[in-house]
Amino acid sequence: MADSPGLVQITGGGPRRTPRRPRLPQWVRGGAAHHESVTALKRGLRRLNLHTVCESARCPNLHECFHRGTATFMILGNLCTRGCGFCSVPKGVPGKHEFQLDPGEPANVARMAAEMRLRYVVITSVNRDDLPDGGAAHFAETIRCVRARLPRARIEVLTPDFCGDCGAVRTVLDAGPDVFNHNVETVPRLYRKVRPQADYLQSLEVLRFARQHGAAAAVKSGLMVGLGERPEEVEAVMRDLREAGVDVVTIGQYLQPTRRNLPVAEFVPPDRFEQYRQHGLALGFRAVFSGPLVRSSYMAERVWDSL
Repeated sequence: MADSPGLVQITGGGPRRTPRRPRLPQWVRGGAAHHESVTALKRGLRRLNLHTVCESARCPNLHECFHRGTATFMILGNLCTRGCGFCSVPKGVPGKHEFQLDPGEPANVARMAAEMRLRYVVITSVNRDDLPDGGAAHFAETIRCVRARLPRARIEVLTPDFCGDCGAVRTVLDAGPDVFNHNVETVPRLYRKVRPQADYLQSLEVLRFARQHGAAAAVKSGLMVGLGERPEEVEAVMRDLREAGVDVVTIGQYLQPTRRNLPVAEFVPPDRFEQYRQHGLALGFRAVFSGPLVRSSYMAERVWDSL
């Protein structure tokens, strides 16, 4: 007999009920589905062996963005060396064949971006702690390839922390992105649960170095809410980001992507997102994008336009 919904069979005993994910309030439900446009774009990406964080991280805005003809490219493969509690990107063990870098990936990202006629290109990556530079040189080569193919396009990079290696950060910045983005993701108190292989102060230092290096026109960071943080903790993170020289901050609702990931502690109401936005503007950010479905690279071109 087929298993009943919400039940998991345990060998040697009866069924055990697994916790159900809470019902989504209306304000965090995605928009209409656009299967035809999504399928067409996915087909083009697979043809060039490319990945997007939209797919791997199960972004709720995927149908909207793919229908508009935009996507966030995810380079350095589709396996991450870290196991963050919030993320559904596949994890892997370094040394396996799947971890080998694709030397054609930078050129293929540029080719796909040109085929999509993008005027704003967002490039992110998995964490690659197995590489000496964390993949910074590959990042830089991807930026250069896109710039050569689309000289008028703006380029935003959303990078890992490179284990705090500012030399690796410099490698990426020297390739000339218009926006340098690195997310702190959550408040310091929750790091052990949410980002166990990362360090809050290290991420702040990466952002501070990016601002001081001055190669990017804007420095950006973001965090999720709904993981059990308190409003005053979010405001403290915003102060830290501003003091580190961050120009733009994004704040969005955490949504549990799979049952293996951390549960949602709270669905933050829209008025609190507006309070965070107002608080950020008062702190002096050039732009604050705060809302339930806001994601770090969601409508990134509008962030640039607002600057």
